[in-house]
Amino acid sequence: MTLQANLVSSRGFADPVLSSQSVFRGVMNALARPGSIQTVAEAAHAPSRLMPATAAVALTLFDHDTPVWIDDHFAADAEIASWLRFQGDAPLTADPSRAAFALVHSGATLPDFEIFALGTPEYPDRSTTFVVQVDTLNGGQDLILEGPGIRGTSVLRAGKLPFDFVDRMQANRALFPRGIDLLLVCGAELVALPRSIHVAAGEV
Repeated sequence: MTLQANLVSSRGFADPVLSSQSVFRGVMNALARPGSIQTVAEAAHAPSRLMPATAAVALTLFDHDTPVWIDDHFAADAEIASWLRFQGDAPLTADPSRAAFALVHSGATLPDFEIFALGTPEYPDRSTTFVVQVDTLNGGQDLILEGPGIRGTSVLRAGKLPFDFVDRMQANRALFPRGIDLLLVCGAELVALPRSIHVAAGEV
């Protein structure tokens, strides 16, 4: 069976409307409650390098109006690019400054935020949202989160992330209302770190 035939035979969600609604609610809940772990229970047929929640987010949020940048690891898998184009008609871009979304296969190789769209004072929403696959959401170093949607502080234990992740997030917060938003994904779970959140390192 050809690659295109495989793609046609696996059309993402079994029930596209209900599944997309469910995933969208999960993403909105994650953004409203930064640091809270949301489970995306909707199964999606997708290339194996995409975690279930990554695929579900792509099926729900990507479309012909959202240029998508994928990192070198994902770009090396032709099936991923074909799947993204087929499922949502999402245009792929090699220019990170044009990307509405960026797909990153591992938090350890998180690219610099500065090369992506950061929005403008007039249109802060014209920025890149990162979808980043991580090894764990409950076994990494403590990250202390504070800001809108959080009562007091909360703790996130995502890993593996770059050694300077906290510095990057603090620089990103300083740009507010500009800046990027992150969705950290592990398996069928995701956590949102919007640009409005202050991130600090916990004690080692």
